[in-house]
Amino acid sequence: MSETTLRSLRHMAWANQRVYAAISALPDDALTSYIHNPEWNAGNILKHIADGATWYVYCLGKAHWRDVPTPKSVADIPPLAQMLAQFDADILSQGTLPEAELTIVEGERTFTALRSTVLAEASYHAAEHRAQLLDALESKGHFPIKLDDIDLWAFERFEKSLS
Repeated sequence: MSETTLRSLRHMAWANQRVYAAISALPDDALTSYIHNPEWNAGNILKHIADGATWYVYCLGKAHWRDVPTPKSVADIPPLAQMLAQFDADILSQGTLPEAELTIVEGERTFTALRSTVLAEASYHAAEHRAQLLDALESKGHFPIKLDDIDLWAFERFEKSLS
């Protein structure tokens, strides 16, 4: 895969951990924040991001799809963040492999997808729902982290600070 793909995946993993850590410092009632549909509250979105990541790990043939708990309090977020970090590491490990068509079995349905498609979708999915999550929190008066603090510019500054 390309360096761009690898960088996008590293950014995904970094941004996920920054967001989960920031939300861990909020009060428990923040997890009930939502924009329009209460089913898409902050707690469910946190679960959905991690659930999506384990699905992509499964699609990549790395591991079985795992059950992900919904956080009921902010104390539940650090263990969920640890799970997500492992899923993200598994996804990132696939970024160095050559392109291949993967066969994915979902219940009765079987389909194929390119490895690069699964990797790109993993990154896009996480970004989409991080934005949704932060919007839901902000709509209820919680401001744990700004999107600008986890964008690619911020990630580039972070990477440069390591060297």
